[in-house]
Amino acid sequence: MKEVFERIRQMLADILDVEGDEILPETYIVRELGAESIDLLELAVSLNSGFNVEINDGDIFLSRLRDYVTEAKGKKDDVVLYLLERLPFLKKDRIEEMMPDLEDGPTLKVKDLVSYVEWRQENG
Repeated sequence: MKEVFERIRQMLADILDVEGDEILPETYIVRELGAESIDLLELAVSLNSGFNVEINDGDIFLSRLRDYVTEAKGKKDDVVLYLLERLPFLKKDRIEEMMPDLEDGPTLKVKDLVSYVEWRQENG
């Protein structure tokens, strides 16, 4: 994880023009670093080329997270289990951590990008 994190940290620092030491695994990418849509697009390209993994923007940036929560509730499914199926790169404890945090805005953290890249490297 450390090598993947360090590389992602450098990518974020370059794209967002922030100091690398401001970026920790728990840092919110949109809320704290101020990333915008164009920054996320550039990041997706950097992650794809830097790690040679396929990037699905909807998954990696959790842009469908709220849709998935709504779908699960509509089907009366367990939300956490539903999200685990839709976002297999996230662990159960991370999803549980996100749920009360949804009201405060985008929940994407640096550690979520790390999880995605590592999952893609393992699962193709």
